[in-house]
Amino acid sequence: MENMKKTCLHDRHEAMGALMSPFAGWHMPIQYAGIEDEHMAVRGGCGVFDVSHMGEVMVSGKDAEVFVNEIFTNDVRDMPSGKILYGMMLNADGGVIDDLLVYKIAEEKYMLVINAGNIDKDIAWIRRQAAGRDVTINDFCDATGQLAVQGPQASHVVAAQLGLDCEPLDFYTFAVYDYKGEKILVSRTGYTGEDGFEIYASPQIIVAMWDVLTASGSCAPCGLGCRDTLRFEAGLPLYGDELTELTTPLEAGLGMFVKLDKPSFIGRDALLRQKEGGLRRKLVGLELLGPGIARHGYQVLDAEGNEIGTVTTGYKSISLGKSIAMAMVDSRFAALDTRVHVQIRRKTVPAVVIKKRFYQPKYKK
Repeated sequence: MENMKKTCLHDRHEAMGALMSPFAGWHMPIQYAGIEDEHMAVRGGCGVFDVSHMGEVMVSGKDAEVFVNEIFTNDVRDMPSGKILYGMMLNADGGVIDDLLVYKIAEEKYMLVINAGNIDKDIAWIRRQAAGRDVTINDFCDATGQLAVQGPQASHVVAAQLGLDCEPLDFYTFAVYDYKGEKILVSRTGYTGEDGFEIYASPQIIVAMWDVLTASGSCAPCGLGCRDTLRFEAGLPLYGDELTELTTPLEAGLGMFVKLDKPSFIGRDALLRQKEGGLRRKLVGLELLGPGIARHGYQVLDAEGNEIGTVTTGYKSISLGKSIAMAMVDSRFAALDTRVHVQIRRKTVPAVVIKKRFYQPKYKK
């Protein structure tokens, strides 16, 4: 573990007895009390996650708006300060380099929040695209820690324990607050399908907040294990599973975050060709009709046993009690209620195509 990166909360995780494991080059907590207990704490109350491994990049300057719009599938042109958009950065073939959040901090200033495993790749790519533009690219990943406070009680917990009145924030907006003499950024976002907040601050403040929240008894410490089961139930993609450089956002069902009618962006032409020619494969939800769990990489088969796709994520749903999965399949088999099979070790298990948002998210309206 000597070469693993560590967040500012690493010592806290070990002291609390968390099960630690490598993740995207980081030594991260997978669970504390257990994945099921932590999952249900977020669904029913409140949990706090260390997400300080995520990357933060500031793009500023005269050409910032035009530049961000060229590397991002969503449209930032009419975006007010304090607003957040989800979207993707694409290669020329339309494949996903990364999915990310863009925060409009001010005119000519945007914060990009990128995935931990892609930080070095993303920043190098962004800098290459910025050549010749009047923009400054500032990597402040190491100077920033991040907490995610998630669950139906998140607003109450943040107010009662941290003294932050974040209830006025709308979904996908943010504001700057004072905490112990420091400016911090709090957004009403998350990756669980529940209401909640993501807090960006210096490592020292993040450690202080973690201590307050975990000592309060009202906010369960949560690891990356339940972060994955929670996001999966809400139908949210994970880079490396549902999204890759060989997957387009149209195939992944994320077309609503791709503005093909805006001025040219990297990958747009490839997506237009794909849309005009028709999708050959699509990401779908599956419900298994027999015993077993469909794991990442398992084959999806038609009635004759021909391979028609691959499972991207699969679990026995903690909230729903059903064995479900997301899979990238041949478009001919993507319609709801289509019957397929999943190869699980030496047996095939029948399954049916369902909506991939298995759990109805409970975001703030």
